[in-house]
Amino acid sequence: MDTPTNNMATPPDSNWRKHQGNPVLGGDLGTCFDLSVLRERGRYHMWFSWRPRRSVALTESADGVTWGEPQIVLGPSDSGWECDINRPVVVRRGGCLHMWYTGQAQGQSRIGYATSRDGLDWRRLSARPVLVAEEPWEKGAAMCPHVRWDRRRGVFRMWYSAGDQYEPDAIGYAESDDGLHWRKHPANPVFTADPTHAWERHKVTACQVLRHRGWEVMFYLGFADEHTARICLARSRDGLTGWQRHPANPIISPTPGAWDEEACYKPFAVRERDRWLLWYNGRRGHVEQIGLAIHRGLSLGF
Repeated sequence: MDTPTNNMATPPDSNWRKHQGNPVLGGDLGTCFDLSVLRERGRYHMWFSWRPRRSVALTESADGVTWGEPQIVLGPSDSGWECDINRPVVVRRGGCLHMWYTGQAQGQSRIGYATSRDGLDWRRLSARPVLVAEEPWEKGAAMCPHVRWDRRRGVFRMWYSAGDQYEPDAIGYAESDDGLHWRKHPANPVFTADPTHAWERHKVTACQVLRHRGWEVMFYLGFADEHTARICLARSRDGLTGWQRHPANPIISPTPGAWDEEACYKPFAVRERDRWLLWYNGRRGHVEQIGLAIHRGLSLGF
């Protein structure tokens, strides 16, 4: 593997290949962005942020490429803190699906919680947000939750983004026994921008963290500036400290002249038997659509 470089135009080969039919979701639907995918019973289930509807919608696919008609499953409420609903993560624990999502109103972002038996009908577990920006580094926004159930320790683990409202600045961590009450890590933020790398010198955000071969592997966004995002990889033994950036970062970058020519946002990866599938939203102008990248083999090349 090549050594790290600050030359964003010619990163080392990361072995991720964009699907030739991208984007796989968008078009007449308008802006479709930050998403969460579960593969169950041979089908892919995608909950995505549908900006024109200010809601989270569900769509399904047999192959991860061709998606069915979306259905809104969680929309805005009159609670005063979730006029827009977006940026979900969906986790199955036992016979129940758990969703943490971002509610936005009055220039602030907060994280809410809902559950469902079928992925369509969701019930909010609290009229109030379950995680909010309280610390100086969090400024006015706590958003982009990624949650996993740690069966060994019996806790939910959340990595979330906080900071500026338009694009948050860094990644924090919290734990919960019940999904409602969260304990933030005392050393937050646990992952911050590295100014020595041009592609992430501005900020880092919107992560997904997976357990893989004894490591906590983080897919995240690196921002060169407020409007230019690329998808990167890092790993840590505990998901909190000692992060190692991938030598081929950024692993996915905008393609000049394409639908994602200005930014590649919010990765969500699914590990399969002999490959990885990674969906992300790309931006061109004011429109965001969802595309797919594929990695053959399970070794990520660290």
